[in-house]
Amino acid sequence: MSDRRPIPRPTAPSVIVEAVGRKCPIPIIWVARRLHEVPIGGVIAVTADDPAAKADIPAWCRMKMHEFVAEVPLARGSAFHIRRMY
Repeated sequence: MSDRRPIPRPTAPSVIVEAVGRKCPIPIIWVARRLHEVPIGGVIAVTADDPAAKADIPAWCRMKMHEFVAEVPLARGSAFHIRRMY
């Protein structure tokens, strides 16, 4: 009998886009420009402190069919982790 557990996908971001202090839609624009730097299945994070980012970034992920992984609270704002799906 073999143990066929799924291989866990990494959630640590390989690219971090620093957008603290910027208003939406700048964090989304910057993450979209740099998404190609992350391999498919990899995670990119964007840091933001604009309250609109909490709704805008997950909505952008749904619209573009990428996976919104997590919001990680920071001392100032949050890091929004996004898994590149294509």
